[in-house]
Amino acid sequence: MPKRTELLKELFEEVPSGVGKGGITKLTKEELLDLLEKGSEWSLENGYGTKADLEATEESGRMKQADSRQVSERALARGKPQLGTLGAGNHFLEIQRIDEIYDEEAAGVLGLEKGKITVMIHCGSRGLGHQIASDYIEKMEKKYGYSHLPDRELVNAPLDSELGQQYFKAMCAGMNYAFANRQMIVHWVRESFRKVMGTSEGMSQVYDVCHNIAKIENHKVDGEPKKLCVHRKGATRAFGPGHEEMPEKYRKIGQPVLIPGSMGTASYVLLGTRKAEELSFSSSAHGAGRALSRAAAIRQFRGEQVARELMAQGIEVKAASWKGIAEEAVPSYKDIDEVINTTVKSGIGKAVARLKPIGVVKG
Repeated sequence: MPKRTELLKELFEEVPSGVGKGGITKLTKEELLDLLEKGSEWSLENGYGTKADLEATEESGRMKQADSRQVSERALARGKPQLGTLGAGNHFLEIQRIDEIYDEEAAGVLGLEKGKITVMIHCGSRGLGHQIASDYIEKMEKKYGYSHLPDRELVNAPLDSELGQQYFKAMCAGMNYAFANRQMIVHWVRESFRKVMGTSEGMSQVYDVCHNIAKIENHKVDGEPKKLCVHRKGATRAFGPGHEEMPEKYRKIGQPVLIPGSMGTASYVLLGTRKAEELSFSSSAHGAGRALSRAAAIRQFRGEQVARELMAQGIEVKAASWKGIAEEAVPSYKDIDEVINTTVKSGIGKAVARLKPIGVVKG
């Protein structure tokens, strides 16, 4: 705790945050195209992360269906300067203390112990991913129209169409950018701890899992195995024990599921279940979910006051703007404990550990 302020300052400097913030890694276009094909493997080749990190990442950190040729020049231009950055909105980097263990055996496999420190990172494909979506929404509007839909952003293309395949491959490239981005942030988190605390030994990656994606998976429908395109928006994968896509070390217990609350409440580590395979195509909630829109939160809260209230609870916050803190005030989110209780009672997830924030870096 005496090093907390210094550590947050170092993390804030090492991992740039906020809208449009540029990263400290400068990429050529050729390097970016290579990264979009390789994902976390690119990070590893360039000295960021370890082989063990990739083993503890969904898809081992690489979507093989990615095709960088389907990504526009505008998207590439937005992605080039932002690698290794958090971004704004609900993205965060949080230092937490494990304050409760619900399953000792599973926690042991994950490397979690009561009183230990964890770092949770929430970010994605930044402006590149946003631009990919915008580009293809526009293309689909022109080709298929949206007047019959309640919202223009529900526009879509058949998956087996030329446009559908182009978008899927571009989205997979965006996923690879997100995998690489988080892998680099993990590297800088370790560097920050090493610099401030004198060591980063023992900082192993528990899991890296996506939450705004579509993936081709095999599931049972009415008892029959089928290949499906599973869309997870604000949802995260929750494979149960024994699933072949799990890392060997987690195959017996199921996939780690990371569910953040808000910067003033707990976050949770759960495990996926076989029940989730039956109920929700192996999917779980990704977080508490908003109770107030960002605009409503800004009208209702002041960032300076929110930061003072959090500090009074023993939680120090460092952010790119007061507005960013106001948007993420605790009442802006649903009750995380209620969300977890519902998830566990429904059988979709199995609770392993509760994590309480002690220091937060916000975009």
